[in-house]
Amino acid sequence: MNVATVPVSSIRTVKREGATPVSREGAPLDPQAPRAADARPNGGAGPSKRPDGEGSVQVQLDPSVKIGTAKVFAVYGKGGIGKSTTSSNLSVAFSKLGKRVLQIGCDPKHDSTFTLTKRLVPTVIDILETVDFHAEELRPEDFVFEGYNGVMCVEAGGPPAGTGCGGYVVGQTVKLLKEHHLLEDTDVVIFDVLGDVVCGGFAAPLQHADRALVVSANDFDSIFAMNRIVAAIQAKSKNYGVRLGGVICNRSNATDQLDRFNAQVGLKTMAHFPDLDIIRRSRLKKATLFEMEPSPELEAVQLEYLRLASTLWDGTDPLIAAPMRDRDIFDLLGFD
Repeated sequence: MNVATVPVSSIRTVKREGATPVSREGAPLDPQAPRAADARPNGGAGPSKRPDGEGSVQVQLDPSVKIGTAKVFAVYGKGGIGKSTTSSNLSVAFSKLGKRVLQIGCDPKHDSTFTLTKRLVPTVIDILETVDFHAEELRPEDFVFEGYNGVMCVEAGGPPAGTGCGGYVVGQTVKLLKEHHLLEDTDVVIFDVLGDVVCGGFAAPLQHADRALVVSANDFDSIFAMNRIVAAIQAKSKNYGVRLGGVICNRSNATDQLDRFNAQVGLKTMAHFPDLDIIRRSRLKKATLFEMEPSPELEAVQLEYLRLASTLWDGTDPLIAAPMRDRDIFDLLGFD
């Protein structure tokens, strides 16, 4: 697939004296700054509080960096399940309802928003690198790009493979948006987060979200991944305002396995998108579903996205789910 890119070289490289740079991972480069261990209770020595889950080491939210009045949704799910397609079409649906929408891609692949922008836009990390991580040198147009129907798009990106923490990248992105007052003119923020929740860093968007949505298919692997995601959301809900919103069934004609799991743990399916070839083709054409040639099956999918956006905007009751043990999921779904 031939995807156009925005050259990072086009970003300004002016620097000011006296500025405090941040690292590639988004942390201040200050020789007096405490080490990661020192930032934890008791300087990392001896017993310490585990606020977000037993045995966890989590990226903590800077209390001064809050998104504000916008409704914030974090979209999670198994890798390859269609989170970016779902997020982009949901963003457009919100915009069709007259809402001002910002979508933030939280994946080093930085392809969350390309069906909206028709290109791979530079990531926040890419652009920070051009100014030696002097964040105050950036302008909004350096890292925020307008997509289809006015949806504003940001790709947070991620640290180099095997280094750093994605949570710092998310934090730095939100901080930039806040400093440039971009969140004040936003009604809806959607975080599109990579794959399974495998660390506290990529669970960082949950610290900003009001509702977490899980995209799943009607199969064992994606349900197994969803169970772990639900556990992560429950852990974050102890100290932050995020709550479970519900499940989005994607790429599935049947829902029997998903219905069985939902009934067992206390989840609900909010929307159902069948396995249609037009959805796959929309991604290949670098287009949202709202830009494709009309057809009865496409109209049904568009209406489902609009219904989902309206439901989320009106507000949903939080779900209290009880994640299953791994073996119990095998017993429930893995054997006949």
